[in-house]
Amino acid sequence: MPVRHQRTPVPWWLPVPAVVGGLFVVVPVAAMVGRVDWSSFVALVTSPASTTALGLSLGTAAAATGVSFVLGYPLAVLFARSTSRWVGVLRALVLLPLVLPPVVGGLALLAAFGRLGVLGAFLDEHGLRIAFTTTAVVMAQVFVAMPFLVSSIEGSLRTGDGRAERVAATLGAGPTRTFLTVTTPRVLPGITSGLVLCGARALGEFGATLTFAGSLQGVTRTLPLEVYLQREVDPDTAVALALVLVVVALVVIGTTTVRSRPVTT
Repeated sequence: MPVRHQRTPVPWWLPVPAVVGGLFVVVPVAAMVGRVDWSSFVALVTSPASTTALGLSLGTAAAATGVSFVLGYPLAVLFARSTSRWVGVLRALVLLPLVLPPVVGGLALLAAFGRLGVLGAFLDEHGLRIAFTTTAVVMAQVFVAMPFLVSSIEGSLRTGDGRAERVAATLGAGPTRTFLTVTTPRVLPGITSGLVLCGARALGEFGATLTFAGSLQGVTRTLPLEVYLQREVDPDTAVALALVLVVVALVVIGTTTVRSRPVTT
């Protein structure tokens, strides 16, 4: 049986700023939708440049989400379970891209992995160039999107008291088995939400990608970059492609909202 929650009364004046805040977001989006040239919408979003950019965006976002999970899930567990002050410092650094301008992240990646970067120079000497490649797109997306996944999973891990893990340990389960069979299923909603948010953020990444990967058609020009470039030469195409990104974002947000909405009486 689902848990039913009683509605909590709110102050009578609260809907006023809430409605204003909602309109502040809804009106610009609705205005953009009103500018779409529906008679040529399909032709605009299915042009070779558009479909190439969309395919590249979907592929790199999927790869970035996978990499973010492999690297971010262990980080989330470490942040949630450790009490060391140094882990707190690491947490602040890992979550820094949440508030850092993406273009600054791109410059940081370029300083590390560019041809003249700290690591990039060494890699370039061995024939491995990262900057301005599709790999650079994935790395830029991981840099800005992984903190969303880490934060979501860490929050789920902190809501539990660890009793189930302790019971599993007393029954003879080792740390790895406990982690895979007890901890992971318990925080699965947080993992799902984190993956969805991470993927959506990666799909919409612009600043770090442009700075670190550039805008090479078919190689690094993702859909947000295509929207930016078309804004000056073909506004109708830019608006149509922007609507595609809006629809994807609405699907993502709608999915997470439905999953997390409690049953009310």
